[in-house]
Amino acid sequence: MAMLPFYIPLLIATVHAQKRNMPGSCTFESSTCGYTSDPDFTNWMLNKDESFISVGPGLEDQDGLEKRHNWEERREGKERPQRKDRAVLVGPAISQEDWSCLRLVYQLSGLSSLQVQQRREGQSFDTALWRTQTSSDSWLVSSIDLKNSTDPYMIVIDSRPDENTGSSVAISEILISPGYCLECDYEDSHLCGYSNQWNTNVNWYRGGGAAQDPQSHLPVDHTLGNGTGYYMYVDSIHAKTFKEIAKLVSPVTTVPMSGCLSFQFQRGGEQGNLFSVYTRDQAGQYQELWKADSGDQNLSDWAATTSEWRPIQVDIKAPYPLQVVFEVGFNSPRGGYVALDDISFTPEFCTSETEPIFDTSIANCDFEVGFCRYTQDQMEGSPWKRVSVKPNVYRTGDHTTGTGSFLLAHSRFKRSSGYISRLLGPLLPGSMKYCLRFHYSLRGFINTEHALIVYLQDQSRITNERIWTQNDKSRGVWIATDINFQSPQATRVVFVSTCINFWDCGSVAIDDISVSLGDCDFTAGFQLSVPGHCNFEKGQCGYTQDKEGDQGDWVMMKGPTPTSYTGPTGDHTSGGGYYMHIEASNMLPGQNARLLSSPLRGSRGLQCLHFFYHMYGSSTGELCVHLSKDGKDSLLWKRTGEQSITWLRAIVEYQSDQQHQIVFEAIRGSSVRSDIALDDIVFESGPCPDIKVKRISHSPGNSNDIE
Repeated sequence: MAMLPFYIPLLIATVHAQKRNMPGSCTFESSTCGYTSDPDFTNWMLNKDESFISVGPGLEDQDGLEKRHNWEERREGKERPQRKDRAVLVGPAISQEDWSCLRLVYQLSGLSSLQVQQRREGQSFDTALWRTQTSSDSWLVSSIDLKNSTDPYMIVIDSRPDENTGSSVAISEILISPGYCLECDYEDSHLCGYSNQWNTNVNWYRGGGAAQDPQSHLPVDHTLGNGTGYYMYVDSIHAKTFKEIAKLVSPVTTVPMSGCLSFQFQRGGEQGNLFSVYTRDQAGQYQELWKADSGDQNLSDWAATTSEWRPIQVDIKAPYPLQVVFEVGFNSPRGGYVALDDISFTPEFCTSETEPIFDTSIANCDFEVGFCRYTQDQMEGSPWKRVSVKPNVYRTGDHTTGTGSFLLAHSRFKRSSGYISRLLGPLLPGSMKYCLRFHYSLRGFINTEHALIVYLQDQSRITNERIWTQNDKSRGVWIATDINFQSPQATRVVFVSTCINFWDCGSVAIDDISVSLGDCDFTAGFQLSVPGHCNFEKGQCGYTQDKEGDQGDWVMMKGPTPTSYTGPTGDHTSGGGYYMHIEASNMLPGQNARLLSSPLRGSRGLQCLHFFYHMYGSSTGELCVHLSKDGKDSLLWKRTGEQSITWLRAIVEYQSDQQHQIVFEAIRGSSVRSDIALDDIVFESGPCPDIKVKRISHSPGNSNDIE
């Protein structure tokens, strides 16, 4: 097979220090180490030369199936129907109280995807740790941090090869070792997932070992110190142009972390090279952590000799996915060398003076119990009002629940010609990258040019920088917005709505403001999609139609439904995305449509299901949620008739100690004005939180109920 050669290159050669590998590790050389295929899906196969496992139609030779080992054990000897679009590998139970690092050596071809998950006892859904769709002609290494835990868990690897394109997925090694994924002593040939960013003339190489040239000017490694150990180095001997750069890049951090990064280094020919350490986010933005120079306090106690390893400690903050980059620049072929060894990490900062990662949650607000830390500038204009809308068929409720509170400006409570409403957020530290997310809704505007603008305001409240202006048409639906911003000094976010002429203005609503660190496009790296959460933006998440028990279908939809005066005008997630709905015009009165979840594992504890539903239309029928097991349905929740023109949140608590499915059943009403829709379905382990919102008193004019 061309894609997967039957040898393992240096990158993934057998690990020298096997004693450091923890339970759950496997090289697949002679066994599968307790990893088994989930019987509900396609089997993983142990390759005939017993060096890796694989799955996918592209792996089948003419006689390969007879020679490969099918190591799946069927329950009680019964064959079960298998889903051919997935292959799920389940590892042995692991219990580890200390932080550890999982390194996966893998290869994808064609249109395949691979996801690593964590499975805990008593939970119906697995937690996603890492995901990729990157195909390659060679083996790749992924490093995944595993937080310390006292509860046992299993590693689950979910592969989805595309049958129609001959795609395949292979895994050569699963290595779990103690410590953080940023740490490395380079004794193992997989380099802990570190990679050299290739340059024509200067590159990082793995040096040392017993075969090292005794005449070499390069050092003995720091870890072992006896000439047999390894390290990374870069030499200027092939440098051709001024300031040629060599970069050694760490694995991407997969969980938020902060602390002290330590390493050892040597420099030869210090006047001819520059050695720096940076962090690099997924948007490609660099931030300097440290730079070696003659005035560096860390080096002041060391002699000028280059034969000694020098220890360095730098504080690092990684609240979102980052890489550490060790960068060396040369100015000539006589620029010397730089060697690096023994990178380590501790979760405590190097110095007590370092400030902890800023908690951005102080800027989050759903306005259910007040204005949070937001204030108003009432020197001029009209204030934002905190209002709530009772479910009705005329006005949209809040975004959080459909029945809660939000902020409203230009509500025409005052008939004044021209006014400004300003909402000021809490002060945020400077020199940090932020992602601002919020939902807004416009209603009744003729000219929306100044309807809503977002500014950054400095601490003195003198300087204002515009960072966003809305450009959507007024349509009475909640629109999600993401804004990236960064300022060298402390700043606050200010929402400004301006009404120049009363007759041109309508109302502006804001809800669910949140601020996080990092780039909006990449912070989702820490928030991978999981089977228990579905907003239908990337498909149906395993939900399927009941082909035997209904007469209609649930259909994915974007925008308004075809029939007027029924159905939503946009989805709940963003206002411009997808949702599931039944189109009443394609069904007869009384006909039903059943949407089935994927099979869910049982749990001894309570489970919480919450979702958003839309039931608007004068002849709306019925929406039910059932628990289905052993071929029987049990009713969990039910709504009948028209409910509201807005999306409403439903919360359902249930328990099932055996495998089951959740069924969303919609029944068509007496006329075509009976569309029903679903969006943002979420399953969570444990009892549902108390959903009663404590109402606090507000001064007159700041809280209103709108019928």
